Amino acid sequence: MSEINKTEIIKKYGKNVKDTGSPEVQVAILTERINSLTQHASQHKKDNHTKIGLLRMVGKRRKLLDYLVDKNIERYRTLIEQLGLRK
Repeated sequence: MSEINKTEIIKKYGKNVKDTGSPEVQVAILTERINSLTQHASQHKKDNHTKIGLLRMVGKRRKLLDYLVDKNIERYRTLIEQLGLRK
């Protein structure tokens, strides 16, 4: 993931350019990384380290989304709609 791509995600989902701590930004960055690692894992089937890291990222994203549901359901709904996540 390049710095340019990361800053674009922060601009789109964050409140300002330096907002990297909000759950929306964290989930968006994790989603981008998960998508790129999914492609890598499908090409390199025996790369178990990538699979473990991918599972950890998915778990972390799930925890952040659960936190967002508890705090503000509307922010959660708009985020999953923008990212194209199911549920």
